[in-house]
Amino acid sequence: TDRLRVWSAVGLMASARVVSTCLFVALLTCTLRCSQCVKLSNIILILTDDQDVEMGGMFTVTPLCCPSRSSILTGKYPHNHLVRNNSISGNCSSTTWQKEAEPFAFPVYLNKLRYQTFYGGKYLNQYGSKDAGGVGHVPPGWDQWHALVGNSKYYNYTLSANGKEEKHGDNYEKDYLTDLVLNRSLHFLEERSPSHPFFMMLCPPSPHSPWTAAPHYQQTFSDVKAPRNGSFNMPGKGKHWLLRQPANPMPNSSVEYLDNAYRRRWQTLLSVDDMVEQLINKLDSIKELSNTYIFYTSDHGYHTGQFSLPIDKRQLYEFDIRIPLLVRGPGIKPKLTLQSPVLNIDLSMTILDIAGVNLSTVNMDGQSFLPQMVSAPSLRNGTERPFFLVEYTGEGHSSEDPSCPKLGPGLAECFPDCVCEDAFNNTYACVRTLKDANLQYCEFADNESFVEVYNLTSDPHQLENIVKKVDPALLQIMNQRLIKLESCTGDSCRNVK
Repeated sequence: TDRLRVWSAVGLMASARVVSTCLFVALLTCTLRCSQCVKLSNIILILTDDQDVEMGGMFTVTPLCCPSRSSILTGKYPHNHLVRNNSISGNCSSTTWQKEAEPFAFPVYLNKLRYQTFYGGKYLNQYGSKDAGGVGHVPPGWDQWHALVGNSKYYNYTLSANGKEEKHGDNYEKDYLTDLVLNRSLHFLEERSPSHPFFMMLCPPSPHSPWTAAPHYQQTFSDVKAPRNGSFNMPGKGKHWLLRQPANPMPNSSVEYLDNAYRRRWQTLLSVDDMVEQLINKLDSIKELSNTYIFYTSDHGYHTGQFSLPIDKRQLYEFDIRIPLLVRGPGIKPKLTLQSPVLNIDLSMTILDIAGVNLSTVNMDGQSFLPQMVSAPSLRNGTERPFFLVEYTGEGHSSEDPSCPKLGPGLAECFPDCVCEDAFNNTYACVRTLKDANLQYCEFADNESFVEVYNLTSDPHQLENIVKKVDPALLQIMNQRLIKLESCTGDSCRNVK
């Protein structure tokens, strides 16, 4: 025993080195194992189609389906992802988009972190078309892919089911798209591995046209009409020429049409309510609700009668650029309202922040709003942007609309009653400020170089274009901000002064 206690100095030092090395290896191993064992939060993004801002609110950076959805997926302004409209020629789901943008969309990052990923519903308007690679094209980052071919439908559509064509008819139980997306997402939750987190993106067609409600909801809201407040049935005086062309007041046929659309849109959303309820119940039953972030939003807003425009989107006004945003998840206090502006290009960065991605390595224009929602530290501190960009590229037909021959070429979406909602020169870029002043400044790319300016503090419905009343120095400041934003990329979009 005495011999075991008597160690030479050399032996003691050698033993210390061995112990030290062993402790280091043990700590390193423990750290690695612990980092692997930390369970990342699950994430669900529910994205409706054409829903206005009755609930919550954030801003879309462009008020049209394909460019907006492309912004959500890439976290970029349209001038950086280069999707201009809903056509292949406008880069919607084109082969160029597939090669240059899809590999850097946020689901790719999640998939690399071993998130189990599911997509269901509408993707991009041209997805699945022959020119876009057909149904065999499955974007990278998705383990389960159940995407609608083309634009929103409720029945009689085609899906890409993991790259295989799947035809659907008009049977409610088997084919109603909102319910199908829900049912397949519930199956995904049943079959997933509990050892890895999951991400689901659910994109029902509601409340997009053709506004086909589930059979049991088709008699609801029978007395509902579009709200008659704000700018409803007001003339577009002082605005871009496209807003000055509708008849004012609207004819009864237009009002009846938009009221019917408004009511049917509400009806289709009842199935989305069912989707949310069943998802939450399922998450609760599999004990994942407390560890799951759920985002509810839309691609852009919608108007029904504002400024005598019967129905559509595409315009620069609040009713088309404000969209719902509801979030629940770990660390978020009930009934919390974010005070700083949030954009749809922020969704991707926020989701990646939740997943633990180092956001300094991600080339996106948005920023995470996770720090605004939870008290826990985020990998990237959120900052309050003083202003932001809204941009849109107008579309028109090279020939005149046969049903509206008096209007001539260059216009689009001329219904009902030949009221056109778009044109080639309905191309604009806007600076929207909220921090120091509630202002909007917009420039049109047309022969007039038309400018619209609104003070939304005194004029929340944007009834008066005050461009001729504003201090020219302020116009100059807004113009310079717009120039910077239109050429920004990545960090420079977040740090424009």
